[in-house]
Amino acid sequence: MESVIKERVMLTNQNNKNEISGVVGFFDTPGELIKATEKVRDANYESFDCYTPYPVHGLEHAQGLKPSFIPWVTFICGITGTTLAFTFEYWTSAVDWAVNVSGKPFNSWQAFVPVMFELTVLFAALSSVAAMFILNGLPNLKKKSVSTSLTKDRFAIMVDAPSGPSDAQLAEMDEDDQIKWKKKRSKYKKFDSSEVEQFLKQVGAKDVSQVSPESWF
Repeated sequence: MESVIKERVMLTNQNNKNEISGVVGFFDTPGELIKATEKVRDANYESFDCYTPYPVHGLEHAQGLKPSFIPWVTFICGITGTTLAFTFEYWTSAVDWAVNVSGKPFNSWQAFVPVMFELTVLFAALSSVAAMFILNGLPNLKKKSVSTSLTKDRFAIMVDAPSGPSDAQLAEMDEDDQIKWKKKRSKYKKFDSSEVEQFLKQVGAKDVSQVSPESWF
């Protein structure tokens, strides 16, 4: 009976330990942030991100981020706007309501250019904004900000807790699912909140704290 109670206590502690979104460390300057980001990247945690009050040149390279696909969204939707504008204007001028005006050809594409340009810009701009909102998980109506200073004068690195089941939940899963999750996690450094806190302090974080699931991050 005592062993069962101890096991339940251990599982409860493990679940409580996993009830965090991650660990955040705060920095005072962008230079400190970039140096720390490179070290966090090399540590090979499953997921981490940086938060700054303004764009920091070179931070994406320090994080090892791949190029965003938003430019492709902009390009494809811009071409779509151009094509739709030309198709609509050609159809109205040469097919649906073909009127001979001063002997001009029905397909007077030069006159179509202003509308083609406007729809190109419209489709490209709206799609870029929509893609940005989707990628950033906006609008954010449920979570709170860890620190308002992140929009003023401070910088932060957030090391996320691993996605998926906790160790206790993993032990209750089917063997095939266990193998799948263990294989996925074996690619990354094991997340331990206390260890991550110490690591962020070592790389120069001035303040370090755990982040609850209700936080902005």
